[in-house]
Amino acid sequence: MTQATAPAINDLTARHRERLDGALTALATRDYWSAFPESPSPRVYGETAAADGDKAFRAHLDADFPLDQPGTNGRVAPERSPYGVELNIRYPHADPQALLRAALDALPAWRDAGPDERVGVCLEILDRLHQRVFELAYAVQFTTGQAFVMAFQAGGAHALDRALEAIAAAYRAMTDVPRNAHWTKPAGKGDPLRMTKTFQVVPRGVALVVGCNTFPTWNSWPGLFASLATGNPVIVKPHPGAVLPLAITVAVAREVLAEAGHSPDLVALTAEDRGEGLASVLATDPRVRLVDYTGSTEYGDWLEAHARQATVFTEKAGVNTVLVDSTDDFAGMCRNLAFSLTLYSGQMCTTPQTILVPAGGIATDAGHKTFEEVSRGVADAVAALTADDARAVELTGAIVNDAVLERVNSARSLGTVLLDSRVLHHPNFADAVARTPLVVLLDADAEAAYGAEWFGPIAFIVPTVDTARSIAILRDITSAKGALTSLVYSTDNKVIDEVTRAALDVGVHLSINLTGGVFVNQSAAFSDFHATGANPAANASLTDGAFVTNRFRIVQSRSHSTTP
Repeated sequence: MTQATAPAINDLTARHRERLDGALTALATRDYWSAFPESPSPRVYGETAAADGDKAFRAHLDADFPLDQPGTNGRVAPERSPYGVELNIRYPHADPQALLRAALDALPAWRDAGPDERVGVCLEILDRLHQRVFELAYAVQFTTGQAFVMAFQAGGAHALDRALEAIAAAYRAMTDVPRNAHWTKPAGKGDPLRMTKTFQVVPRGVALVVGCNTFPTWNSWPGLFASLATGNPVIVKPHPGAVLPLAITVAVAREVLAEAGHSPDLVALTAEDRGEGLASVLATDPRVRLVDYTGSTEYGDWLEAHARQATVFTEKAGVNTVLVDSTDDFAGMCRNLAFSLTLYSGQMCTTPQTILVPAGGIATDAGHKTFEEVSRGVADAVAALTADDARAVELTGAIVNDAVLERVNSARSLGTVLLDSRVLHHPNFADAVARTPLVVLLDADAEAAYGAEWFGPIAFIVPTVDTARSIAILRDITSAKGALTSLVYSTDNKVIDEVTRAALDVGVHLSINLTGGVFVNQSAAFSDFHATGANPAANASLTDGAFVTNRFRIVQSRSHSTTP
């Protein structure tokens, strides 16, 4: 660390105070606010930013990723790009026991640094990640299959906002209790009882972040930074298919921590070969007291059942349901649904899957539409959106793994195919695996099919007896399988009220009559909560109070005082 760096790095909270205050205000008002521009335009980031980020990304290819941390005992290169690009990035493979020992050694000094110092360091890490946002966007794109603009936004700018939201929420929770207090209790005619009390935020212990293949930054950063800000060392276990975005994150965090005079071992990466199972080893270690996980219900349930020594935050799978009752903008409804179904090939935990429509049809601004016309309207909107391959791949991206393709093939046989999934040819990446959405008509009694999650570009349209039956199905599916989102279209306020009550009862977020530029699978930091923790799809929410307050405890000391 140079002498020029030292004075500046030591007052990081003051340096980033304006950004922190903006985030705190946004959390209080829930209005639109963003700290990081979401447009990758040269007018925003500079003429060479994209090229520089691409060059930085490509420098990682076919090379050893530079990361010096304890316990390194080899190298692994598990990533396979959905775009067919050869990555061969070799990451350090670490002994998890060495990482745990180093993390625990670093914990006391980080705890004693206090909330302001810790938050300042976290804000500096975010700032430096933002400086590398194009490099991160390419890293997300080529490991997850997201199209570039989505990778830049969801994997970069929006993920930074979500991380900042978690830091601000943690700061607010930690500073809700004063550091010191003077306590005076009247004692009749005698002198009052006086005590001096000190309250300190104490971390829970080592935190483990288990990354996912589809959104490695957006889903991992909130837990990572919430834990780090509240004093917990963090071990990051990326999905073997998407290591690079989190490896860059860890490298930046370790760099900032060292410059600020803290142990870089407060954040460490544990990359692994496919099938190695390090997440289970770490998650059940007695020294790991916090676990953040995004992924399948099966493994999320396993973590909740077996990582008993830890507080486990999970976002799992669910069945996101759309209830169509009526609409005053039929074309807008169909376009909105088509975009939601197509975005990133349905590989989002918030993508709608099961669309419930009365068998007798619905009232619309264009007159009565039969069930067949409603179904065809949605399918035709998807077909129109994906008609041109070069344009379509900028929405669909690429398929993240073979399991998604297998689900698409299996779903074809479940009912009547209204719109088949077809191969998209990417103009820039000949080996990219890209597909359009599959739309299947299912009978109402096929609940075993449409009531299960089919992760990927798969949508079911189901005729119901009436809207009341649709509401009952929404309740049943969400209660049994969980959901991250739900959506209703109706011009009848009574129906909207009934669906709103149902959403409250089963604990799922509800969107109403989306026909414009907001889509059900989008979630805005500082305003929207992501998941509720109130149904089987997740036991936590980004970012409510429980997401941060369960990461620390308050420990007090007190003594008699003679000071008035």
